[in-house]
Amino acid sequence: MKVVGMLMVSALLALASSFATAYDPSPLQDFCVGINDADSAVVVNGKLCKNPSFATADDFSYSGLNVPGNTSTQLRGHVNLITADLMPGLNTLGVSLARIDFEPNGGLNPPHYHPRASEVLLVLEGTLYAGFVTSNPDHRLFSKILKPGDLFVFPFGLVHFQMNVGNTPAVAIAALTSQNPGVNTVANAIFGANWPINAEVLTTAFHLDKKLVEDLQSQEWVNPS
Repeated sequence: MKVVGMLMVSALLALASSFATAYDPSPLQDFCVGINDADSAVVVNGKLCKNPSFATADDFSYSGLNVPGNTSTQLRGHVNLITADLMPGLNTLGVSLARIDFEPNGGLNPPHYHPRASEVLLVLEGTLYAGFVTSNPDHRLFSKILKPGDLFVFPFGLVHFQMNVGNTPAVAIAALTSQNPGVNTVANAIFGANWPINAEVLTTAFHLDKKLVEDLQSQEWVNPS
């Protein structure tokens, strides 16, 4: 019984550890402005940070989200994600922000997911069809038509999308709960993998003809950014 008890405690500790590391860690200082120059940095929480005495307001600001992104792409959309690489003051704060631009009549931010973040979307202009799909076994679709001023939240790690269903350009702002949320675009990962996934795998998984799978794999898969 003692062995069983110890195993149960170990399992609970392992679960607690996995939950604790599922999100960006909380900082143990006011801020940690990211820097690549070791000669001008101090180590905080094991990370290189600019010496706080040398931090300026510029480290905590970014200009340019008022500028539309280039939507002359295959998907007719553009994502401008602001992380600590562009705004060093975001480092260790567990947040990032993106501007998403969509061309009229079908501009798309395709099905994708963020392995390290939840997301809340605010529509500024246009009309978007947005939604997410739950995990196994239900695969429930939650979707809505969004207009300026509307918010929609995409839970952590779930596949989601946005498409402009209006006849004017659309713009949205997305806030994400990680300084490095990551993005995995589903079609790109499946059909644009490098090296290609064995066609037999995709033929069986997607109930597709092998020739169609090979044709899809031969195409160029671009990211919406």
